[in-house]
Amino acid sequence: MADFKTHIGTSCALGVGYAALGAYQGLPIESAIVAGGLCGIGGMLPDIDSDSGVPVRETMGFAAAITPMLLVDRFQQLGLNYEQMVLAAGVSYSFVRFGLARLLMRYTVHRGMFHSIPALLIFTGLAFLICGSSNLQLRYFKAGGVALGVFSHLMLDEIYSVEWEGGRWRFKSSFGTALKLWGNSAWANFSTYGKLAIVMVVILSEPAVMDRYGKLSPIVVDNAALRQRFNLRDPNAPMAPGALAIGGDPYAFPAPSSGWPSGQAYGPVTFGQAAPPADGRDRTIYDTARRIWQRFQQ
Repeated sequence: MADFKTHIGTSCALGVGYAALGAYQGLPIESAIVAGGLCGIGGMLPDIDSDSGVPVRETMGFAAAITPMLLVDRFQQLGLNYEQMVLAAGVSYSFVRFGLARLLMRYTVHRGMFHSIPALLIFTGLAFLICGSSNLQLRYFKAGGVALGVFSHLMLDEIYSVEWEGGRWRFKSSFGTALKLWGNSAWANFSTYGKLAIVMVVILSEPAVMDRYGKLSPIVVDNAALRQRFNLRDPNAPMAPGALAIGGDPYAFPAPSSGWPSGQAYGPVTFGQAAPPADGRDRTIYDTARRIWQRFQQ
């Protein structure tokens, strides 16, 4: 099979060409470069089940670093303020870098179902979901970059499983273990196709997808309901007067008329203090911490 450097070099070279193609077709330069970078990272993804520590460490490090940045659109759709975005990004990084990496090293087998066509579709679908822009064409292109990178990895593994020896071509025992639809483990097959089904349902439940193609899933991702459930602001709501002034908070809401200056964000709220906002929405990290603390005390 091809080594780690060969996979990285090939996927990065394809990523450069993929980015150039996107720019040539009229996509924004920055979006085309991001898609090319995702292609380069996609070339590492199948090896997250590697027995060696280097592929897992490098792949999960890259994934942990870029995932919070790609989720910024998602955070904005949910109405998170600046502090909440920072917290969410930190949780995302810690989960991918430490929690998910540890689980993969413990429960996966090298050249298992991560080297398969269903896994390629899962990686592509996850990229589509993480890149939460309302522009479907950009999301398709970025997800396509991941698909190209993963496919290059699988194809290289199959190519390197054929060698010329003794005047004839010989197939190694690893031939056919990368571009496969199922493996030898029934549980691994069931788990992989189950994850693929979940990813597909979530994609079809996306508001942007339903606006374009209609309701194709029994499940609907309702961003408004999520914002209401977690007391998050509506990103489409008008900003408070004076929010763009020097020192103003662009996420501030108009304050109640009694005792609070109009158009200014609320300051830190300590535990035990009554919440100043009447609508119950979180303005700062202190509001979020106070609300969580009060729930623990109930």
